Amino acid sequence: MKYESNSPDEYIAQLPPERKVVIEKLRGIISKNLPNGFEEQLSYGMLGYVVPHSLYPAGYHVQPELPLPFINLASQKNFIALYHSGIYADPALMNWFKNEYPIHCKRKLDMGKSCVRFKSLDDIPYELIAELCTKMTATEWISLYEKNIKK
Repeated sequence: MKYESNSPDEYIAQLPPERKVVIEKLRGIISKNLPNGFEEQLSYGMLGYVVPHSLYPAGYHVQPELPLPFINLASQKNFIALYHSGIYADPALMNWFKNEYPIHCKRKLDMGKSCVRFKSLDDIPYELIAELCTKMTATEWISLYEKNIKK
């Protein structure tokens, strides 16, 4: 679902109560566990965690005026979505996540290229997401990003 907002707090305020609880918990986990260098902002109409222009002036190659995206968190129509660009760009990280997921969650992994979909709000692997957030620094993401866009 699309929410019109100007800040992460405004975005969260519009959510239905059961989703607000989950998004706030995920937001706290991401903020607590992401290495220094990432910043929270509203990005693509979702909560976003980006590499700011102050650290990576080139920005996102598709729209250089935007900072480099890394993680997005959204309340969609039928699920909560966690978009993690590092999973998509790093096969080793993807394999680690896919192997760990069943240890932390009883439901089958529902995943696209970078999007992990949580349709059941009572079975979200918060500890796994916390650990995932620690796996890549902003500098490592920039390096991996540049390597992948040059292919």
